[in-house]
Amino acid sequence: MNADDSEIFRIERPAVRTAFDRASARYEAAAVLQARVADELLGRLEPFKFAPAVVLDLGAGTGRMTGALKQRYRRALVVALDLAPGMLREARRHQHLFRRFERVCGDAVRLPFATASVDVIVSSLMLQWCDPPDRAFAEVRRVLKPDGFFAFSTFGPDTLKELRSAWAEADDAAREYNHVNHFIDMHDVGDALVRAGLTEPVLDVDRMQLTYPDALALMRDLKAIGAHNVTAGRPRTLLGRSRLRRMQNAYEAFRRDGRLPASYEVIYGAAWGAAGRPAAALIDGEARIAPGAIRPRHER
Repeated sequence: MNADDSEIFRIERPAVRTAFDRASARYEAAAVLQARVADELLGRLEPFKFAPAVVLDLGAGTGRMTGALKQRYRRALVVALDLAPGMLREARRHQHLFRRFERVCGDAVRLPFATASVDVIVSSLMLQWCDPPDRAFAEVRRVLKPDGFFAFSTFGPDTLKELRSAWAEADDAAREYNHVNHFIDMHDVGDALVRAGLTEPVLDVDRMQLTYPDALALMRDLKAIGAHNVTAGRPRTLLGRSRLRRMQNAYEAFRRDGRLPASYEVIYGAAWGAAGRPAAALIDGEARIAPGAIRPRHER
């Protein structure tokens, strides 16, 4: 990606906050895939049998997963952090008398927590709004205890590939627009974890598909969950009817069994805290770690 492309795909943080704030009241009704991914991520924590003192749900949204974390880790201080105040207001619905958690409005790239203060950080489908994820990972490393655990999910580059293709066909040949958010691949996510100084990263990919009666139904769903385009290169004027119709017609090429697919590439990742080691030095854009710094966990 060249410098011009980087600017086009740059995520505008104020736009992210506004989009999710506006979507907060109707988010859960439309966030079917998001709920499935959160459940899978929670399931991946089960084998570890953690007994944490402090748990952070990073990008908690309406607090559905936060409530489940509090139910699992009843003795822990569980914190829901989100950029959008509206999401945190909705999170009150997941509070119960014996399952209460704290709600904090804050940014993943500037966490309002003390260094080495959190035992477990979980983040489901938030990191794609921190592109590139380096600043968020650096903050995770900072607030995570040296032997703390970080588990997350994010979207990969094949996400919404049909919509991206349809818009590319619909756009004027003389000018390229960006209609769909950019998502980085699993290898780049892993490299960013290493650069941040987080250890033993493990990543894998799952592919999911939702189907819709038409392209406009997909776009309405994306708007309902606040996941519409918030990149710097998005169109700033109303889309003409002819271009929208061209996009719909182009999307029809993907129709199967009477439905239009929307593909999602979901990256799941996990890493441990820095274990007292500094972040890896960057040399020609690559993180390089001395072999002597890599030891089995029981030796740390």
